[in-house]
Amino acid sequence: MMSTQDDDEKDDKSGRPSKAVVGSHRDEEEVFGKAYDPRIIRRIWSFVRPYQGRIFISVAAVLVFTLTQLAIPLVIRYAIDHGMAPGRLDRSVMISAIVTFTMIILINYAASYVQESVVGKVAENVLSDLRRAMFSHLQRVSLSFMDKTEVGRLMSRLQGDVNSMQEFLETSVMSVGDIVLLFGIVTVLLWLDFRLGLLTLSTMPMLFIVRLFWLPRAKVAFMAAHETNSIANGALAEGIHGVRTVQSLERQHVNFDLYDEKVLANLNAHLRSARYAQVMVPIVDTLTGIAMATVIVVGGSMVLSHSLDVGVMVAFLFYIQRFFDPIRSLTMQYSVMQRAMASGQRISEVLDVPVDVSDKENAVALSRDTDGSVEFRSVTFGYRPNQPVLKNISFRVNPGETVALVGPTGSGKSSSMALVHRFYDVWSGEVLVGGHDVRDLTQDSLGDQVAMVLQEPFLFSGTVLENIRYHKTSASREEVVRAAQAVGAHDFIEQLSDGYDTELEQRGGNLSLGQRQLISFARALVADAKILVLDEATASIDSYTEMLIQKALIKLLEGRTGLVIAHRLATIRGADRIIVLQNGEIVESGNHEQLMQRKGLYARLYNMNYASFDDISEEEVGMDAALGKAT
Repeated sequence: MMSTQDDDEKDDKSGRPSKAVVGSHRDEEEVFGKAYDPRIIRRIWSFVRPYQGRIFISVAAVLVFTLTQLAIPLVIRYAIDHGMAPGRLDRSVMISAIVTFTMIILINYAASYVQESVVGKVAENVLSDLRRAMFSHLQRVSLSFMDKTEVGRLMSRLQGDVNSMQEFLETSVMSVGDIVLLFGIVTVLLWLDFRLGLLTLSTMPMLFIVRLFWLPRAKVAFMAAHETNSIANGALAEGIHGVRTVQSLERQHVNFDLYDEKVLANLNAHLRSARYAQVMVPIVDTLTGIAMATVIVVGGSMVLSHSLDVGVMVAFLFYIQRFFDPIRSLTMQYSVMQRAMASGQRISEVLDVPVDVSDKENAVALSRDTDGSVEFRSVTFGYRPNQPVLKNISFRVNPGETVALVGPTGSGKSSSMALVHRFYDVWSGEVLVGGHDVRDLTQDSLGDQVAMVLQEPFLFSGTVLENIRYHKTSASREEVVRAAQAVGAHDFIEQLSDGYDTELEQRGGNLSLGQRQLISFARALVADAKILVLDEATASIDSYTEMLIQKALIKLLEGRTGLVIAHRLATIRGADRIIVLQNGEIVESGNHEQLMQRKGLYARLYNMNYASFDDISEEEVGMDAALGKAT
């Protein structure tokens, strides 16, 4: 997604919200709420619904698995009480019990296999759908959201929170089996011997009392662990993205201390949540021991008094051992569920981020035959309420005209360019392209006719060829080469190891900044749009390369509308008209000579910042370049 941030909009004057600093999570809390939303279950189920048939198969398999678990102790009880009578062994009963036991074990294995395999595949498919939905939505959300949200926190949602859902999805079906097993064991215990069953279950109230105090504290701990995760990821992403600046300012130790503080808070939060997750395990184990001791002592006495069969007591021991397994499992699954609910809430909040800029129902496509005109009619716009960056701006760029926007930092130059592409919607007024309000046009057709080159070129993973035709994937190799030749990029591309098929490192790290900018120029030209926007596009290019580009642009801008933001003299002097902005208002308009004669703001800016470039002739630039090559 293209960003329009530059120096003249990043400061406080512009009113644009700055990115959060390392360790800050104020913006995160503004965008993502913390309250539990009951819609989470419905939202997650909407992703599971396409696979509900497989889920039903898994549930059926789990129920079969649970019934076999309940049947095994009953088979053992039958074998003991009827096949092992005192003084004799009934072979037919034992053979029948062994055959039944074997069949139950085989059914148990088959049900377990079906459940595990089906649920695992469903979970992976749901996670894939979640990631795709989140990524697709984030590609369409408005830049106003992206301006104030750290990349690391979005990555935390796309990776960490989605992964948390995986464990929940894989264990949720088992929870159904655990609940059925728990109630099944209670029913069988009371059916086998009501008095001993009640005595055995007398330890349950203690467990419920413990859980009553445990649940709310555990939920807070799990939420805190997720929040600190997000904060640490945000600090990590910002530190990595800004490593060049960090090293140049010798801030490594400062940034490490800031990050270490966030990691330590994250560690403590996770240790606290882990304690809450594990605290129930020893309690359940203790209660299991008490229940088994009760069965052995009381049940043994009843066996000696011949009021209880040996087989029943043995079955009781098996059931007691299995009774607390689902409790232990459900306790752990509750922890998983709480983490999943926290993750589901955060995932839902990303999916629910409003898309402020979207196509109308009756939006029309901008024709490729459009004249390419651009007009601002009484436009007022800003990034924060009551802090307008542009104030009642009106001007028209005629078809085929090249207009430059200049002005001090924070005057609204880049904001104007962002409105042409409709990265944002105006507060009032209209921005027209080809005679149509951009809000009445489809964004795809508008993007096809507006090509932008920004101050900070962004290259994607892939070859040079793929990057140049990124905007127009249908472009032929010949079109790509012609565009590269036009902007002076062809020679250095041919010198790369594989020419146009050279694989670029992350963000084009194996190219110089000027080379990356030339490729972004070629990318814009291949797009063959009617409107070409250059937002400080030549700021990173040396004077000799800029001279070559200027010669190419004279031909390339023929028949196209050019909108230029530049501090470099050559670009500004070549414009048909120059519009001067100050504090979001137009203060001057005219060509270079006219504005210099007026001796207004443009003349002052020129004399302060641009005059040094005016003394550099093309011959001197060429000589400097030749000397540079010689050295």
